[in-house]
Amino acid sequence: MSAQQLEEVKVSTLKEIQLLNMVKGHHSIITLVDSYESATFIFLVFDLMRRGELFDYLTEKVTLSEKETRSIMRALLEAVQYLHSLNIVHRDLKPENILLDDQGHIKLSDFGFSVQLQPGERLRELCGTPGYLAPEILRCSMDEMHPGYGKEVDLWACGVILFTLLAGSPPFWHRKQMLMLRMIMEGRYQFSSPEWDDRSDTVKDLISRLLVVDPATRLTAEQALAHSFFRLYQKEELRTFSPRKSFRVLIVSVLACIRMYSRYRRVRPLTRDVLARDPYSIRGVRKLIDGCAFRIYGHWVKKGEQQNRAALFQNTAKIVLLGLEDFDT
Repeated sequence: MSAQQLEEVKVSTLKEIQLLNMVKGHHSIITLVDSYESATFIFLVFDLMRRGELFDYLTEKVTLSEKETRSIMRALLEAVQYLHSLNIVHRDLKPENILLDDQGHIKLSDFGFSVQLQPGERLRELCGTPGYLAPEILRCSMDEMHPGYGKEVDLWACGVILFTLLAGSPPFWHRKQMLMLRMIMEGRYQFSSPEWDDRSDTVKDLISRLLVVDPATRLTAEQALAHSFFRLYQKEELRTFSPRKSFRVLIVSVLACIRMYSRYRRVRPLTRDVLARDPYSIRGVRKLIDGCAFRIYGHWVKKGEQQNRAALFQNTAKIVLLGLEDFDT
């Protein structure tokens, strides 16, 4: 790399550090713990996210349930809402830039393309990942008279991610990239694959409101979070580990097991009336009758491959009984 390119990388990295420090503390955004600079390197220290990228998790699972997708997308949209409240546009939202911690909670990372807008500022730079680019970004690069784009591009990317998590594949894809870009600009996608047969109309409606070609009518992060896909379900609170509570649950579980075992093993009083009325309903007597019957009649009972002991005590079919009556007459 030339000296000029190295300087550009340094400026870009320092700008990313500045943005990361601005958003530090949000539960769904990666935390920059510290940063160090040497003569040749800049080191960034982040939260440890043991489970890696959402992309790898999706590759392993292929598709996610609506419940799991709801949890992921709620956290992602909350992060986007927070960024937009600070006039920050991420511009590179995709599963590869979403990390998972040990509990499966997500954190948004990679702010290399992010920028903080000034009041009234519009962007024109072509950047991001092709499959997640909003139509206005593509038009901006083709039309010099285009007014530019803003925070709405992040919501388009959220729609692509939501579609991908549920279907296992992105809504806009073609082996020829030019055709794929045309699909994006026209907003052409379908819910025709078998993966969508069991998906709710609610989540399809949310996707259709995010993947809108006109950015002026596209949902904002706040509006998306107010959609019925999220509103019908209360936000699950994060569970914190409590040794006292866990021990109490363990004790209650053990006592319940002891109680059930004692009740199961306890001998119930047997009266003459019960024994005379229905002896076969008593487990011990039933086992005794079965054992005696097989000891006496076992020599003539056919032991075929499909036969079992229970067949001897099954009720005889009515057609067989009718045949026996005809034979007796």
